[in-house]
Amino acid sequence: MTVPAVVVPPRVAAVVAELAAGDEPVCAYVYDRAVLRAVAAQVRAALPAGSVLLYAMKANGHPAVVAELAAAVDGVEVASGGELAAAVAAGAGQLVFGGPAKTDGQLAAAVAAGAVVNVESVLELRRLDLVARAAGVPAVAALRVNRPGGGLAGSHRMAGAATQFGVDEADLGAVVRVAAELPGVRLVGFSLHAVSNNVDAVAHAGFVVDAVGWAVAAARRWGVGLEYVNVGGGFGVDYRGVRRFEVAAFRAGLAGLAVPSGVRLVFEPGRLLVADAGWYVAQVVDLKRTQGRWFAVVRGGTHHFRLPAAWGYDHPFGVVPVDRWPYPFARPQVAAVAVDVAGELCTPRDVLCRGQVVGRLRVGDVVVFGRAGAYGWDISHHDFLRHPYPRMVVV
Repeated sequence: MTVPAVVVPPRVAAVVAELAAGDEPVCAYVYDRAVLRAVAAQVRAALPAGSVLLYAMKANGHPAVVAELAAAVDGVEVASGGELAAAVAAGAGQLVFGGPAKTDGQLAAAVAAGAVVNVESVLELRRLDLVARAAGVPAVAALRVNRPGGGLAGSHRMAGAATQFGVDEADLGAVVRVAAELPGVRLVGFSLHAVSNNVDAVAHAGFVVDAVGWAVAAARRWGVGLEYVNVGGGFGVDYRGVRRFEVAAFRAGLAGLAVPSGVRLVFEPGRLLVADAGWYVAQVVDLKRTQGRWFAVVRGGTHHFRLPAAWGYDHPFGVVPVDRWPYPFARPQVAAVAVDVAGELCTPRDVLCRGQVVGRLRVGDVVVFGRAGAYGWDISHHDFLRHPYPRMVVV
């Protein structure tokens, strides 16, 4: 499959040109605040009136990104004590603490911050009660439930299959009875986050409608005073550009959804909110032909931008020409050929894209990978080989 080239926005190209004026090869992430605000507004407009929109910080924890989105949405969903501290520092309004294996210290911090805790197990529920009573502050909790039929297609399934996440639906009645006996915990509803990176917006809307109906019925059956239904995030991004999560189709699919009065319907996307607001840029330091293939070797690689290697796909890129050439010999270049972009690591798996045709590419030009704002730097193995970190530029 031919990989389509990326059109580099003028604003990003100008930043790259400025960075490339230095003596060292360019390696950087560029984040755009205006894109963050625009995407957040688009997603909010697709949600039912009165919904709560949170940013799932795991997608990108850069302080400027978190602060920008904390101001643009209703709050932040966190999955660690470090993320919680960063969200509080960013001035996040509403807070939700999710994820497995929460420590007592993390639970205490969540209670102190006034976060809703998405509880993963009976043991965690009991520990939360002890922590809350010790602090003299009631904990607000939602039970995360893994429903057998509550899954969606996507790159990572958390529900609808056997995973380490949540309470089995078959055990829900017993868990609710335990919650009712714990004086330090106020159970307000359910968390039903099921998938990561689903690009089918119509199916996702159907999941939300079903989840709300299930939560209403479960609350009635087990005597839960329903105030909160968290349907998670999982709005997907196709990095190859073949498909998009159609926000308009998602909005249309939710048009008839009736959310009971007094119930907060919570969405917590991450990837879709930040992916298009980030670019990973790396300067070409070598061009070579090996056994019939052209390689552009860059200052950077999968230790900075791990997603293509982790998921096994080729991430499209654009080229920003750089005219500066400081050497007294001819400048290597290629034209109208397919190029593999490889990084500086001592492993053949350090490849960001294979087989993209370039109009012209020279040593010293900069390749720019779009849609790098989510799960780029944050999931990468930064310290392998101890190369310098990329610069972080926020515009």
